[in-house]
Amino acid sequence: MEENQPKIGKFAWTFGLILGIASIIFSFMLYSVDMHYEQSWSVRIIGTLLMIAAIVVAIMQFKKANSGYLSISNALKLGAGIGLVGGILALAFYWLLTNVIEPDFMDKAMEIAKVSAVEANPQMTDEQWAQGVEMQKKFAWLAYPIGIIFQVVIGLIIGLLAGLIMKKQKNTF
Repeated sequence: MEENQPKIGKFAWTFGLILGIASIIFSFMLYSVDMHYEQSWSVRIIGTLLMIAAIVVAIMQFKKANSGYLSISNALKLGAGIGLVGGILALAFYWLLTNVIEPDFMDKAMEIAKVSAVEANPQMTDEQWAQGVEMQKKFAWLAYPIGIIFQVVIGLIIGLLAGLIMKKQKNTF
């Protein structure tokens, strides 16, 4: 008799929403203390830890709902699905932040980047900087699909590692 296996999509959607909401809360916290321009390693690490926590907890819950069994393919699907849903929500908030909440976000971010670029390369002229900014504006839309792809790939990697650690196959006999 075949047992009812839990739906991977349900777990991916639920925990992807949790990840997306947690990412939005974290981003809003950074915005409220005027650190949303911050691209330091500590901010990136916290974002990655949020993703790791969501995926690992989802895989543990899926394994529990599946009578203690977990295949690597299920862990990969969960990781990718959670990364996709969480990434879409986080990028939607980023779009809202940069276009509605703070429309001059890109201008301020460019000014901050210019200070860093001039410190790194004092010979850079204003004309070179302007050319770089124009080039960046042409390709700014690529941040969204690349961001989603990046989230899915990171989700796959986390799902693979968690799946390798927690896998337990059903006996075929």
